[in-house]
Amino acid sequence: MFFDPLLYSFVFLGLFSPGPNVIMLTASGARFGFQRSVPHLIGVVIGVGVIAGVTALGVGAVVLANPALAMALKTLAAGWILWMAWSYFTATRRPTAEAQEIGRPMTLWQGALFQWINPKVWAVSFAASAGYGAGLAPLQEAARLALAFSGVNLGVCLFWAGAGALLTRLLQSPARWQIFMRIMAALLALSALMVFW
Repeated sequence: MFFDPLLYSFVFLGLFSPGPNVIMLTASGARFGFQRSVPHLIGVVIGVGVIAGVTALGVGAVVLANPALAMALKTLAAGWILWMAWSYFTATRRPTAEAQEIGRPMTLWQGALFQWINPKVWAVSFAASAGYGAGLAPLQEAARLALAFSGVNLGVCLFWAGAGALLTRLLQSPARWQIFMRIMAALLALSALMVFW
């Protein structure tokens, strides 16, 4: 099945929750405005799709042939995602976003290339490849995951960059930031459980 609602739900929860992309796009939207953040946003969308496709090419065929490997990958990915959720849940103060140290917004290429060192994108991609394979030919599976990740991530990135200024103002107090992070931690933990559905 090319369109799988569970896959899209998993990808949404995995990419919407706080992580490097969310923090940097929110900060960029707040600091530079939505329009100047668009190249960064498009780079993230492209880069995430490429990572998902590459992951499907390398992991998909091997996982389909080896159920024990599939379970191991699901367990490792879920464990790492739960560890991230715990770190969000225990966050007590608002971190300084890396993007605020940059004198200009990230470019399209910087946004795309950053995904190669973004562990959250790799973890969500591996989990999706291991947990939501459709049994298609490798190139079709890669295209299916790349489109799912890029399509969902476009909406996610538009939301966070567009809401950056508003969220930055609303989350200035440590108490509000902690509530927000705990909600995001719960959503991230839910995405870890979805690995096994």
